[in-house]
Amino acid sequence: MNYLAHLHLSGESEKMLVGNFIGDYIKGNKYLLYEDEIARGILLHRHIDSFTDAHPLQREARLLFRPEFGLYSGIVVDFIYDHFLARNWDHYSPLRLPVFAKRVHAILLSHFSSLPLRVQGFLPFLIQHKRLVSYASVDGIIQSLKIMGKHSSLPSKSEKVERILLENYTELETNFEAFFTELLDFVSEKQGVEIKKPDLMTGL
Repeated sequence: MNYLAHLHLSGESEKMLVGNFIGDYIKGNKYLLYEDEIARGILLHRHIDSFTDAHPLQREARLLFRPEFGLYSGIVVDFIYDHFLARNWDHYSPLRLPVFAKRVHAILLSHFSSLPLRVQGFLPFLIQHKRLVSYASVDGIIQSLKIMGKHSSLPSKSEKVERILLENYTELETNFEAFFTELLDFVSEKQGVEIKKPDLMTGL
């Protein structure tokens, strides 16, 4: 999963949110260098990624992108899933997405010294350009993929991601909804994380 999903799946614990956000950048047993709740968030990140990578629905979505992206197709699907989460945010959170993003920004800035140097380097850009909120649009997710392509080994084929996404939009959205329901249950029931749900009756 990508940033938005990991952040949402952290529940109400600020320190667990920090750990979940930096999970990709803490390797091996280096999580032991962090205080318990941040370390728990790092381990939660790993459990979420393992669940996601092994899930048949995620593998099914990867097949659409594999001809162009090969082993990187999972990374592309992670971004696509964040798009559908942002687009349908009100179905999953009692907070509006811009409000949630501001809360996340404040928490990460308050723990700035605990962040790996690489994360410290890109966090101001993520905040300034409202990346989490931008995921709700196709353009926003494509821009994020372009940026990642410039700074990683991800193939720079964002125009092909857009074409495949738009051609299979309904199928991918249905895939995400089914997958994310199971992921929410996994995090809540197996990992013991309490995730607040929206009150769909009142619209709060």
